[in-house]
Amino acid sequence: MSNSGTDVSSESGKAERSGFVPLVAVVDFHHHRGPEVEKWFGVAEGRDPAAEWDWSLLPFMALSDGAHAATEDFSYFTLLRPATDDGPATSLFGISCTRQMDAAQLIVRPPDVTRSTVQKAVVVIADTPQFFGMLRERLSVVTNAWFAQREFTDTEILKRFQESLADEKERGQMNEELDRDQYLGMSLRELVREFRWQTLVLLKCCLLQPKMLFFGSRCERLCMMQFSLISLIPGLLRNLQDCAGPDMNSYEENLSQPTSLRTSDRNSLLAYMGLPLQIFGKGSLFGPYTPLQQLDLLADFGTKSYVVGSTNSLLLQQKDRYSDILINLDEDTISITSPSLRNALVLSHADRRWIDFITQEVNDTWDEANPQRPKTMGYRGSEEFIRLQFEEYLLSLISSVKYRNYLAQNARNPKATLPHIEGDPSRDFGDEWIEFWTKTDNYRLWNANTDSHLFDIVEPRHPCAGGLSMDDVQRRIQQQVQDLHLDEKFAVGKEVLGRNLAAGREKASTLFNKFYADMETLREAQRKRAEEAKAEQLEAEKNGFNVDGPKSPQAASVGARAGAYLGSWTSWADQKRKQGWGRSSTGNSTSTSTSKTNSGYWGFGGSRKRNTMSYDTLSDSGSEKNGTPMTSPTLSSGGFASTDKARTEDGSHEQNDGSDKDRPLTQHSFGESVLDGVSSGDESGSSKPGSPRNSTAVSKRDGTAVPTAQTDFGGKKETVTA
Repeated sequence: MSNSGTDVSSESGKAERSGFVPLVAVVDFHHHRGPEVEKWFGVAEGRDPAAEWDWSLLPFMALSDGAHAATEDFSYFTLLRPATDDGPATSLFGISCTRQMDAAQLIVRPPDVTRSTVQKAVVVIADTPQFFGMLRERLSVVTNAWFAQREFTDTEILKRFQESLADEKERGQMNEELDRDQYLGMSLRELVREFRWQTLVLLKCCLLQPKMLFFGSRCERLCMMQFSLISLIPGLLRNLQDCAGPDMNSYEENLSQPTSLRTSDRNSLLAYMGLPLQIFGKGSLFGPYTPLQQLDLLADFGTKSYVVGSTNSLLLQQKDRYSDILINLDEDTISITSPSLRNALVLSHADRRWIDFITQEVNDTWDEANPQRPKTMGYRGSEEFIRLQFEEYLLSLISSVKYRNYLAQNARNPKATLPHIEGDPSRDFGDEWIEFWTKTDNYRLWNANTDSHLFDIVEPRHPCAGGLSMDDVQRRIQQQVQDLHLDEKFAVGKEVLGRNLAAGREKASTLFNKFYADMETLREAQRKRAEEAKAEQLEAEKNGFNVDGPKSPQAASVGARAGAYLGSWTSWADQKRKQGWGRSSTGNSTSTSTSKTNSGYWGFGGSRKRNTMSYDTLSDSGSEKNGTPMTSPTLSSGGFASTDKARTEDGSHEQNDGSDKDRPLTQHSFGESVLDGVSSGDESGSSKPGSPRNSTAVSKRDGTAVPTAQTDFGGKKETVTA
């Protein structure tokens, strides 16, 4: 076909917006009144377009939530211009550059500046977003220069900036570029690398026209993501005249079916195939940045679908109310809350094979230094490569759906099928998704204004149709491995393992060193003790002592106490011998003393003897006459057996008297104990009650007299040893 064709909708859109002159405004954040428009440039003096066209939300769109957290931030938004004498209602597009500075740096500080920082935004309002990529750089330079003056009352630079935009519009430089695709937004390479196979999910979701909500803390990235997504639909950026409000429908009202096609003209081909697929028509809304004050419009009954973005986290708490699908850019996650939408967005094998191929091309040519350009500097993996791949996908989609409809209309005519096409090629795009899409407004609009034999122009086949090959399996496995981020996890795990091994090695080394030090200390102590013991043994041998070996402390203590005990009694006995207690004047006294000593015998290990002689044979006068001392080492009579029964039991041992002579004079072989005592005889009648009576006992071996004193207190006898 060589006949020329025209895009009626594009011509009508250009006619509606060709007379609009770009405007510049300054939005200030007042510390008491909040955001407000401070000044307009490009309008007559005293005129306020915000009040005239009901742009009450313009200050909140220009100063986004969280803009104070960055030195410079950009916001993109849409405005509805009502119908005027010059033209019908249409959509306008705004871009704002927000900056802030320290109030102390101002040359002239106004009295209403009460806080430490000053925050302002410079806004440009235009009739198309196609030039925003170039306009953003110019706006950033102008805003930075205005803030560098430190005098906000001097607005000459802003005035000249608006005049330059109006001059370009008047000379037609902008109008000449309307037919070109001036793409803006984030790089498609970054979009594909970040979302991978979910990039195709987002595109197919847009065509189903649900309620899509984007969330992110950075306003510029949030807006650029949405512009990049809708730019994948060829020609859509040039036909957004109805996106600012759900009541606008000028695109459909002015749309007509193309009657001719110029095969050499790409725009003519796209228009004949029914592109763009208009997803923003009646009941739809597009708001790259939507403030909270606009939530009422989202919840309105007339708003059926939208693509909006927000930086306020409050919407995350009400995502079920305001969204069918939520794209969280801070966490890079996609949450589909609608079950029917989730089932429809499941990719087919051909879809997954196709998007995996693009993702691999981007990853293979990725350059960290310059993400927007392939490191090979070639065509594969470039921005244009990605865009044309999506264009081919959409053309194949609409051609396959047309062929599907044609098969349904000619089900009984076997000659109606194409010989090189087997079955229904639209099934490779997903049966559930096709069923869902045929119920949308953009499908209705496209199907009603396109030829029924589009499959004669573009082959009705999925770009990756066919069975799975080994390359597909390898690509899928490689993509799944990349999705697992094993290299990152292993890197983190390796680092953690290395730290743990280093810590364990250090602890083990510390414990081993401590154990070795303790062992060395113990060995040194043992060596010193051995040397001291050896030195003591040598010293003892040198002094003539017999050293049998070391004794236990307990045995040494017992021996010392026993030696001290025996030594005390030996000293006492020697003292008494010197006093002459063994020299008696009468034989009776000696005999009596000897008998009493035998009767009170108590030996340590020897035989026990008692005398049947009465204890009362000695008198007080006899003791005094013999000159025997009045005291003796004896116990009281109550401490020894002195009854007749005891004497009778012990009488049988008297025959062993001679055995004591052979015993050595040691502690355990005394014939009698030094503790034994002899009771005195009966007191004489001359003694008074309570007066002490004395008696004398004679030792059995050496005849030494042992003096004792017996005291009678009230008829009770007690023996007191001296």
